[in-house]
Amino acid sequence: MYAILDIETTGGQYNEEGITEIAIYKYDGHKVTDRFISLVNPEREIQPFVVNLTGINNNMLRSAPKFYEVAKRIVEITEDCILVAHNAQFDYRILRTEFHRLGFDYKRKTICTVELSQKLIPDAESYSLGKLVRSLGIPVSDRHRAGGDAQATVKLFKLLLAKDQAKDIVKHSIKSENTGTLSPKLLNIVEKLPETVGVYYIHKEDGNIIYIGKSKNIRKRVNQHFTRTSKKARFIQKEVVAVTYEETGNELIALLKENEEIKKNQPRYNRARKRKLFSYGLFQKQNGSGYTELFAEQLNGRPPAAKKPVTTFTSVHEAKNTLYKLTEEFTLCNKLNGLSDSKKHCFNYTIQKCNGACINLEPAETYNKRVEEAVKKYSYPHKNMLIIHKGRATGERSVVMIENNDFKGIAFYDLNYQVNNIDILKKVLTPMKNNADARHIIQMYLRKHNGYKIVEFAP
Repeated sequence: MYAILDIETTGGQYNEEGITEIAIYKYDGHKVTDRFISLVNPEREIQPFVVNLTGINNNMLRSAPKFYEVAKRIVEITEDCILVAHNAQFDYRILRTEFHRLGFDYKRKTICTVELSQKLIPDAESYSLGKLVRSLGIPVSDRHRAGGDAQATVKLFKLLLAKDQAKDIVKHSIKSENTGTLSPKLLNIVEKLPETVGVYYIHKEDGNIIYIGKSKNIRKRVNQHFTRTSKKARFIQKEVVAVTYEETGNELIALLKENEEIKKNQPRYNRARKRKLFSYGLFQKQNGSGYTELFAEQLNGRPPAAKKPVTTFTSVHEAKNTLYKLTEEFTLCNKLNGLSDSKKHCFNYTIQKCNGACINLEPAETYNKRVEEAVKKYSYPHKNMLIIHKGRATGERSVVMIENNDFKGIAFYDLNYQVNNIDILKKVLTPMKNNADARHIIQMYLRKHNGYKIVEFAP
């Protein structure tokens, strides 16, 4: 649980500042569950430059509550929470100073969104809150007021959580909250999970992830882990201390996140998914007579200069079956596609299912056009495109970015200008590896599902 806050002060000498306004949003990693926003009478004068910056003046604060009157509420809303702030060192120091004046030792763990942004958005031009959120297409109202800045920090932190593929933020949170006992019980863990599509992370005592999975119904899937009697399930049940999750809004984003994060985090009980999912590829090349040949080949050990596969498969049988289907559907040649070792024409020419490309009767140009049609069926529809799909909440959308036929990553957005402006989209994008597994997931999803929209863009 996180308490995302922003504080406005009077300004002045170090440790002599007073709070003029405070805003705290209690955030569970998915939504705001509580909030507290209040002006505070600092019982001292506000520096003129601060008045100009925030618009808060002494007259506004005369009837505002003093800090001791709101202290209890601050303690309650931040109880068992990690404090999150943009430049957390400043806000935490101010808060501790005010409590110290009351004789109370206020201690919380902190996360700084400036430091997180420097790590997860390394190419940002500026890490000041206003400039950073504007560059990411995050709207901010009431700049330099506690409520507006805290709300912008919530949105920034939500984006940073999505970008944190190593799950360092969540691991730190689990470790901080863990008491060293197996509590809550498995049933309580399950009851807190949503019945929505997404990715879930099973943590052990030190916060580290021991299993990552995806499901259309997170609660149902985790419950299966806790009720099965297999050897792996029993180990998970023994070690689990917490289960965190990320809703994705649709299965395509869940599949891509699961694939990427298993490879990045290497959870102990995901052994099968640490390896490549797809070991064979469908390739194309032109022979000496100008005909385009299709062929299936193992992906391992291909030289770096080799062409990318048109699509990928889990086994040589799946690859060969697909090649047979394409050959039949588009009246291609079994011999050219490596499915016949005949020295003359292929058998399909005999039964009039091949137009004679194998013996140079059909013009190469005519034949190659049908090969292009076949390849197009198993490759991306466009070289540069965005796959727009449902998001995690009403009004939100997800996007998968393909640039120059390479998968670049995923993002969520609320406002159209975030996706219409490619430069902004690239900043909010969670980058992912363009490996064979990811390409197969996207291509297979596009062939078998609907409900998404494809938008071409100019690179």
